[in-house]
Amino acid sequence: MYLFLQRLRRSLILLILLATNLLSPFAAAEIPPLPSDSNGKLFSLHGSNTIGAQLAPNLVQDYFTAKGASDISVQPLDAPNEIRIQAKVGNNSVFVDIAAHGSSTGFTGLKLAKADIAMASRPIKDGEFTELSMLGDMRSRNAEHVIAIDGLAIIVHPRNPIHQLTLQQISAIFSGQIKDWSELGKGKGRINVYARDDQSGTWDTFKSLVLGKRYALTSRAKRFESNDQLSDRVTSDPRGIGFVGLASIRQAKAVAVSDQNTLPQAPEHLTIATEDYPLSRRLFLYTPIYSSNSTAKEFLHFVQSELGQEQVKSSGFVEQTPIGFKPEDSREGPREYLKLTQNAERLSINFRFSEGSASLDNKAQQDIERLAKHMEKPQNQGRKLLLVGFGDEKVSSERSIILSKLRAVTVRSALRDYKISTAPVQGFGAYLPIASNNSSAKIKNRRVEVWLL
Repeated sequence: MYLFLQRLRRSLILLILLATNLLSPFAAAEIPPLPSDSNGKLFSLHGSNTIGAQLAPNLVQDYFTAKGASDISVQPLDAPNEIRIQAKVGNNSVFVDIAAHGSSTGFTGLKLAKADIAMASRPIKDGEFTELSMLGDMRSRNAEHVIAIDGLAIIVHPRNPIHQLTLQQISAIFSGQIKDWSELGKGKGRINVYARDDQSGTWDTFKSLVLGKRYALTSRAKRFESNDQLSDRVTSDPRGIGFVGLASIRQAKAVAVSDQNTLPQAPEHLTIATEDYPLSRRLFLYTPIYSSNSTAKEFLHFVQSELGQEQVKSSGFVEQTPIGFKPEDSREGPREYLKLTQNAERLSINFRFSEGSASLDNKAQQDIERLAKHMEKPQNQGRKLLLVGFGDEKVSSERSIILSKLRAVTVRSALRDYKISTAPVQGFGAYLPIASNNSSAKIKNRRVEVWLL
């Protein structure tokens, strides 16, 4: 019944979007001609279980529907976590294969020419980048595609009295330094640790954001290939704790997380969409620069469309389409900042920059286009954007403020290419850090908030 309702909901969304012309150009165009030796295979996706378990299959099904396909079905293949999505396009039978065994397997699939698209829940590593150099610059915008934002949720049993944890406490728990709930001042009993397996991008992200090079996962941890299985195990264990992607919280309880000298943030839509939540992460699709698979390229374009992002939302992740939020009365910040934004809407976009560069990163470049389309909507005519820059601590607060303002100027210049005007830009330096300025994560503090006046 649940699967039927999900498919019905998806069909209704597609009909609504078709009526409002949001499917164009996908509904009008035919799937490109197939190679004579393809046997109907359009493309294959290998990699992240976070993406491949539900999101990728749902996106492929929506893509087929938007193309006017019929008889769409999902068939399990011989190996676990591998499926084939079949459909009829005219008189042709076509299919897409998905193998979801972890992010690293996606890059291996590209290297061995077994995959057309790599699914990854973390950025490509230096070693993978080097190994795939024959496919082009895999960190360029034409190769790296951010398709959604996910939050790594720290989950506990629904009746656990813990409501928030610091990154330092989380690392101590998962490395085995904190072994009993009583050491946290809440409850008692031995802590049971649950973690994803080594092939998982979820594990890579957790290891990078929480454990780092200083800590190792406790040998007592039970490992899982599936996010959902891990979540269900924690839900059934009053002394359990684990980490999963946002879409796999299920019946468990997610706790708020804080970094050193930052405010606790719950894994919610705005905090994850803006990547202010300490354990937020991007979900990627990677494609070879020199690929000749036109259907795979069209699918990527579909994923970035409003329809594709609607499916991102339906699948339990945070979409990249801009959404406005009224500011909370209890928010903190410099007096001038609070006054400027008092009657404005905070948009669910933070612009960030390539590491070690003053240039907008790949997601930010895509978000410029999304923001331009958002401002073209009738309800936004006559309104202006306010760009507010922030940064990490520098030698002096004056230098930090200047750099934060320059970041806002960079975004304003990019928007001007789309004839979007803004209010005078603002910069507030190292105020309101979302990550510790004493760690490599401080790069997340270099950001530009977007407010709609």
